[in-house]
Amino acid sequence: MSSVFSRPPRGRLSLRLAALAAATGLIVTVGGCSAGNPVATGSSTRPVSSSPSATAAASTPSAPTPTATSSSAPAPVTVATNPTADAVEVNPVTPVTVKAAHGTLADVSLTAADGTPVKGATSGAGAAWSSSGRLAFDTAYTLAYTTKDTAGATRTQTQQFTTVAAQNEADAIVYPSAEMKTVGVGQPIQFRFSEPVLNRDAVEKAIAITSSAGQKGDFHWYSNQVVRFRAPQYWKAHSTLTIDAKLFGVDLGNGQIGNQDYHQTIRIGDEKIAVADSATHRMTISVNGKQVGGYAVSLGDEEWPSTYGTKVIMDQHVTTKFNAGTIGLKPGDPKYYPPLTVHYASRISNGGEFIHQALPSAQPLLGLINVSHGCIGMSPTGAKWVYDNMTAGDVVIIKNTGYGPMEPTDGFGDWNVPWSAWAN
Repeated sequence: MSSVFSRPPRGRLSLRLAALAAATGLIVTVGGCSAGNPVATGSSTRPVSSSPSATAAASTPSAPTPTATSSSAPAPVTVATNPTADAVEVNPVTPVTVKAAHGTLADVSLTAADGTPVKGATSGAGAAWSSSGRLAFDTAYTLAYTTKDTAGATRTQTQQFTTVAAQNEADAIVYPSAEMKTVGVGQPIQFRFSEPVLNRDAVEKAIAITSSAGQKGDFHWYSNQVVRFRAPQYWKAHSTLTIDAKLFGVDLGNGQIGNQDYHQTIRIGDEKIAVADSATHRMTISVNGKQVGGYAVSLGDEEWPSTYGTKVIMDQHVTTKFNAGTIGLKPGDPKYYPPLTVHYASRISNGGEFIHQALPSAQPLLGLINVSHGCIGMSPTGAKWVYDNMTAGDVVIIKNTGYGPMEPTDGFGDWNVPWSAWAN
């Protein structure tokens, strides 16, 4: 799934000193120039130097003189450039090159419209020049080069091109963010792109995610803008994940070009897993395989059951507001409740499921029946322990709700996708 962004070619033709041919009896051959795809690696070739110095052969009316001499002009210097002159929508990752034939490059400069120079160097005894600095998006550049032919004559030429316009830039948001120091063993790595990705293979090849514990993972695309990465099992406790995403210049398809690289290290904390059982109304919590706590809980009731499956904590709030209107309830509905403040809330889904301190009216029912709208209600002590000791990416497993599983994108329900389906 890819798309080549191209522009129609432009033609140029240069003529050189036709009078020279008539004066010397020589034929001077002058090359033409054709522009290729400005986004791809087209080139333009043009003669840039001609030194018309020739001596006519001596002759007599009757016969050629064997001692007559003649000399021809140096072959004109021809230059091929990439990008071509007047190219537009040039990918900023494209190296700018100048190559000379029948002569050398005496000087080359590449400058942005604001005067910022782009570094580069010559090679091949002055026959070629290539940029080494990265170009910018939505910028006009001037390429100037001076050539020298075999007779020492020089000539300077300039041409312009522009890079990919701002509307064709694409960026990504990476989660966990760089500000998050440590996450739990269940946290997948997510890339959310600002534009649709058609060239998924190109994006995956540009992203390297390595584990210090040697775990291998794979990508799973939920849409053409969201891709996540995880291993077959939870990340190893106390390991690190390194993200090295070279997305700058990657063609996402449909003319959209990645505009940024990403590099960050993610630290994995202890293996913390909370298991809430709707049938027993109990939650057990383990750290690195050892049970550290058990609490009475209340999950969603029969009308508003909790979704089951494996989830991870997304974010946490010492206090937050709950509004029944966000789940479709209106005043007058039997299950409606006025806006209220809850304490020690740890979100586990986008759909509104939290672990939180149960309301005072529900606390006597903990461990006995389920009375919530899908959340896990706990005692003040239990909810505070989760808030204080667990973090984003820590695992929460909900069992026996009699309802369907959590959708993978309703938060981070990725562990509910079998590995055989994940990697395909």
